[in-house]
Amino acid sequence: MERQALVFHVGTKDQHQVQSLPGFRITSVQLLDANGRLQYGIWQTIHGIQEAGLNPSPTGLDLLLLALAVYAADKRISRNEVSQDGWTREIDVHLPVSDPATWNSIRANLGKMLGFLTGDLWRFSFRSLPRQFSEMATRGAPLMRTTPKALCLFSGGLDSFIGAIDEFEREGDPLLISHGWGSSDSSHQGICLEALHGKYGRGRVRQLRSRIGVGEHDLSITMNGEPTERSRSFLFFSLAAAAASGLSDAVSTIVPENGLISLNIPLDPLRLGAFSTRTTHPFFLARYNQLLAELGIPTQLINPYRHCTKGEMVAQCLNQQLLRATVADTISCSSANKARWDGNSPGHCGHCVPCLIRRAALLKLGVPDPTIYHLSNLVSQNHASDRSEGEHIRSFQLAIHRLNQQPNVAPILVQKAGPLSDHPGELAVFAAMYQRGLGEVEQLLTGVKAVPHG
Repeated sequence: MERQALVFHVGTKDQHQVQSLPGFRITSVQLLDANGRLQYGIWQTIHGIQEAGLNPSPTGLDLLLLALAVYAADKRISRNEVSQDGWTREIDVHLPVSDPATWNSIRANLGKMLGFLTGDLWRFSFRSLPRQFSEMATRGAPLMRTTPKALCLFSGGLDSFIGAIDEFEREGDPLLISHGWGSSDSSHQGICLEALHGKYGRGRVRQLRSRIGVGEHDLSITMNGEPTERSRSFLFFSLAAAAASGLSDAVSTIVPENGLISLNIPLDPLRLGAFSTRTTHPFFLARYNQLLAELGIPTQLINPYRHCTKGEMVAQCLNQQLLRATVADTISCSSANKARWDGNSPGHCGHCVPCLIRRAALLKLGVPDPTIYHLSNLVSQNHASDRSEGEHIRSFQLAIHRLNQQPNVAPILVQKAGPLSDHPGELAVFAAMYQRGLGEVEQLLTGVKAVPHG
């Protein structure tokens, strides 16, 4: 295992050094571009927040820089190349911020929170950001015409589209927070946004969109990079928090995610621990809310759908006509761009966990599913369970069989991916939701066969 240290600098005068030790690789990252502006999408994001009529606080800027640092490390440091177990990396982040004392006081908890999210060992060191940069976020923004009653994460996914519809139907008029990196993200977000504009009006539907991130050749790290995106939710949440830091009154940040995906309970014993995605797990949301409180940022993350299956979210959406007219243009696939490996355009594979849950949810609605899946017909052939096409189908079938044999273990299973101690008294509700969610998938997989290849 080789420990990685990313040292972020602001300009050529920033000569901060980190001691090099055996088994320790140091990578310097320059935060300023040739024009002296914060790069990697940070400056553009701050400008977008200001165009929305908000002045992010210096702490809000700190959070954006931290989110970039974590996302950059997560995306560019290869698990295969630096970890002993094929997963866990040791990562140090050295970052300039406006208030080092506050950040250094919470860095241990920050490391634990991100360790839960990504499965890595994180350490942080904070130092002072030059004043001109810490003040840049608070200059020049016009006052927002109307203060949003809430913020709402808006990814172009089916759940986020339902969340936005429900907020507008309730007259919540949220500020939509979006992050996009690939062209697929932009396409789905744009179509969904236009659908909301057409129904609720451009004056009500406002969006803050960011493209914070690092490209394949942006950092001097000679690795293949990392395909997983466990830290993207930290970046997504931090975009909302940076915008909220410019508000004087507290607002909620809606995280629309069905409970089955949010808990993301391992379907088989091979997907325990870090191998189970925890991007919107209730435990991580609670830890992020703790971070927001410690930083004094006036928002808290809320997932109002944590007790709902995806099928229930679809069925209970407050504008069924708008949902059905646009559902085909939402995205749920865990890796929509992987279709390019087979020479296809980006889209739904049809066989990953999110695709199967989506298909089950729309089947529950009782109307034809207009989504185009690369694996269009689940029952027309046997699927190889030792290949990607049938792997998750078989895992679901095994999980469904075990739960049907022992339904009383549901309260134990829902705690496999992480503790639910932040929601006392809700364990039975989570367990019942898990049973209903697997029941939806069971209906979808009736007559579907997944067997070993050959």
